[in-house]
Amino acid sequence: MPKVIVFGSVNMDLSVDAPRVPAAGETLAGSGFITAAGGKGANQAVAAARLGADVRMVAAVGADGFGEELTAGLAAAGADVSLVRRVAGETTGVAVILRTDGENRIVLHAGANHVLTADDVVADLRRIGEKDDVFVTQGECDPLATEAALRAARELGLYTIYNPAPARPVPDDLWPCVDLVCLNETECQVMCGVLPVDDATCLAAARRLRELGAGAVVITLGAAGSFALGADGETIRMPAAPATVVDTTGAGDTFIGALAAGLARSFSLAESMSWGALASGIAVSRLGAQPSIPTAAEVEALR
Repeated sequence: MPKVIVFGSVNMDLSVDAPRVPAAGETLAGSGFITAAGGKGANQAVAAARLGADVRMVAAVGADGFGEELTAGLAAAGADVSLVRRVAGETTGVAVILRTDGENRIVLHAGANHVLTADDVVADLRRIGEKDDVFVTQGECDPLATEAALRAARELGLYTIYNPAPARPVPDDLWPCVDLVCLNETECQVMCGVLPVDDATCLAAARRLRELGAGAVVITLGAAGSFALGADGETIRMPAAPATVVDTTGAGDTFIGALAAGLARSFSLAESMSWGALASGIAVSRLGAQPSIPTAAEVEALR
C-alpha cells in the first residue's frame, strides 16, 4: 500500500471553554482547560495513521518538553517520526484555543514550524517518496517550503493533497502540482473568490479552482457535510455524520487525514469522503484535537 507522507505543523494546543468571547480588556471565568496535541500537520498524520495508513511525518519541534511529548504522541499513533527534527533554540509551536458554543477561536505561535526550509523538505521527499505515495501539506509551515514540497512531490509522481489553511494566495503555476485541494468555506473564498453557501456556489468555487489548475476539489462545510468535484468532472455531495458536537477542534484535519488514508487504500473519492465524514463525526463528539481522532475500528463500526 502506498505511504502517506505529511509535511506540516506540530503544535501543543492550550484550550479553554468560555461562555462567550471577552471584550477588549475584559477577563472572563473559563472552564474545562486542557492541553492536547495538535497542529494541522500532526492532526492529519495521526488521523491517517489511526485509520491504517503507513504514515511518515516531516516536521520540526523545539528541543523542549512540548516537543518531546508531541513527537512521542505521533509515534504512539503509529506515525514514523524519524524525520521530525528537534531544533535547539526554538520553541515548539503553540495554539491558544478559546472554545465558545462548540466553535473555536485560535491564536497560533508558529515556533519551530517555520524552521524547515525548502531544501530540507525537498531532500526528505527525495529520500522517502515513491511513485503513488500520497503527500499531504497545509499552510502552517514556511510558505516557500510548502510550495517547493508540492512541486517536488509532483516531480516524484506522488499524489498531492493541499489544505490551504490558513489560506493565502499561491503562485499560479503551483495549482497544477495539486492533485486534490481540500478546504473549508472561508478558505475557499480566499483562494478563489467564491464563498460556497449552497450546491450552486460550491460547484462554481470548485470549477474556479479547477480552472486555476487543481485536480479534484473537496470543500468541507461543517455540519452541512462536504462537496467535491472530481478530476473527471463528477460531483459528489456527502452529508455529515450524525454527531453530538462537543468540540470541533481538529475535525477538518481528521477528515483530511481520513481522506488521505482512504486514497492510499485505493478507495474512490466518494468512499474516502464517506470515511472522512464518519471519522470527523466521531471527532467532534470528543474534546481536543488528536485525543478526539478515532481508530479504523471505530469508524468501521459505523459503516
